[in-house]
Amino acid sequence: MIIGDHRLDVIHNIELAANNRDFTAKTEIGDPQMSMEERVKLVEDFWAKQDKFKTNAEGLAGNLILQALTQKFFGKIQVTDLDKLQHLAKGGAIVTANHFNQVDALAVNRLAQKTYHRMEIVIEDTNLKLPGFFSFIMNNMGSIPLVQSPNYIGREFIHHLSHAFNKGHWVLIFPEQEMWWNYRKPRKPQRGAYYFAAKCNVAIISTFVEIQDLPEVENDNEHFYQTRYTLHVLGVLYPDPTKSVNFNATDLMEKDYALKVQAFEDCYHKKLDYDFTPWDIAGWRGEDD
Repeated sequence: MIIGDHRLDVIHNIELAANNRDFTAKTEIGDPQMSMEERVKLVEDFWAKQDKFKTNAEGLAGNLILQALTQKFFGKIQVTDLDKLQHLAKGGAIVTANHFNQVDALAVNRLAQKTYHRMEIVIEDTNLKLPGFFSFIMNNMGSIPLVQSPNYIGREFIHHLSHAFNKGHWVLIFPEQEMWWNYRKPRKPQRGAYYFAAKCNVAIISTFVEIQDLPEVENDNEHFYQTRYTLHVLGVLYPDPTKSVNFNATDLMEKDYALKVQAFEDCYHKKLDYDFTPWDIAGWRGEDD
């Protein structure tokens, strides 16, 4: 089968990674290739320009565009169980979600809109180098870039997270790290998001996005059905102030993963396993013989 874009190659990468249980494998094609030195410099330059007038103006425009795009594409998204946020402590929080699309942050931002919160988004450093419009959005939507440098993570990154929390903002972190396109299953999370929640003493808002196939085929690709999303609020998790940061990081991670697994099984009425099937990719009609 030949698909007009390279989603088939991505799907094959996902199949290989899932069957190998390599849950943080890169499966996208054409991501920017940069050395660690280039990544660190890219993020340093990003923060260095944040106090400039031009950047502030573009940041305002970027956030307005983000909110408009959220309304346009996800304004009618179903959000369930908002009552689970009823007793959420005031102030900042970390939101976790499954990572399956270039614009899935907009679905989670719809939750922030509905609850009147400003949301900032942790992004991979190389996203700052995406081409064209995506570059503008990534640089100006309220991003907190993450570069895998221990010095940056331990100092600068924590500082910017704390600044967001002190303003009462939510921060979206995808604990699965890499995006797997339209992959329905929750992947095992990494500890980072939960470590930061414990370190900064903020709550984890656990969410899961269900992806449903529609009967209509995509206009420009007959091999895929159109899809729609439902965002499920799963609960709020708090670090235990009597326990260590490391204990809390592992405990929060395990509890959040358990919530996402239960949500998956409730949504799709099947037990979670990671042996790949075509159904795992929402909207995909499978390969021709």
